[in-house]
Amino acid sequence: MNKKLKGIIISGATGVGKTDLSIKLAKRLNADIISADASQVYKFLDIGTAKVTEDEMQGIKHYMIDVVEPDEDYSVGDFEVEVNKILHEKEENAENIILVGGTGLYIRAITDGFSDLPTKDEKIRKDLEKKSLEELQEILKALDLQAYNEIDLNNKLRLVRAIEVCKITGGKFSELRVKNIKKNNYNFLKVFLTRNREELYERINKRVDIMIQKGLVEEAKKVYNNYEDSLYKISAIGYKELFNYFDGKVSLEEAIEDIKRESRRYAKRQMTWFRKEKDYLIYNLSEISEKEIIEDILRNYDNFS
Repeated sequence: MNKKLKGIIISGATGVGKTDLSIKLAKRLNADIISADASQVYKFLDIGTAKVTEDEMQGIKHYMIDVVEPDEDYSVGDFEVEVNKILHEKEENAENIILVGGTGLYIRAITDGFSDLPTKDEKIRKDLEKKSLEELQEILKALDLQAYNEIDLNNKLRLVRAIEVCKITGGKFSELRVKNIKKNNYNFLKVFLTRNREELYERINKRVDIMIQKGLVEEAKKVYNNYEDSLYKISAIGYKELFNYFDGKVSLEEAIEDIKRESRRYAKRQMTWFRKEKDYLIYNLSEISEKEIIEDILRNYDNFS
């Protein structure tokens, strides 16, 4: 690590206000933005993932948005490789960079490094993908109880990946994934944005209503029609709930309520995650203005090394 390079992390729960603040900050620092959102890497999932629009970018370059098809496998390992390539390019001119998002594992892979897990094995993966969620849960429980207790057991892709790593290596996914190697020269000032819970949940509910008005149902229907053979791979909130509506399992009103509930639950998980992480500056947007937060971040950034 020859050069001392600095970057900023802007993290926080869904709907907290990361996008607006990060763009204002990027303009002050003449910085580019890298998205750290596990859903925004997918093309065509625009409205439901609150993807930043060209107008909202205000000329700030954004990376890691619209990277792969909605049904393609994309992991934290893929993200780590791609982002480190970008950071190595930025290192040449010691450019400022802001990493913005709410996917804690993606952020940690860049700030703290990532384990050198094996690449996917098509045969093992195909065999596992044929199994039900319950079967996969039982397999993982037998192979790696710690991973079973830690990961989202309703996320089929995560289950498949954890089992796949166990089978390829003969080791435990939970142990292998924490043997981290950092592969960039940036030191990051870490910021976590939050709001009082009632206000955050109200913002989330309102945001879902706005997404519906903007055409989320129509967008999800296109995805549903274009990827009907691989819909189980698309687990982004806002889409899987509407797929249930298209399948006739729930009414539209129920699907919208499901989206709001799942978004609130996701926000709660995000807040829990980031509060356990180390070295984060925490700012509550319910108690301090965005302008004051930006000024304080800049002061901290000047003194940060």
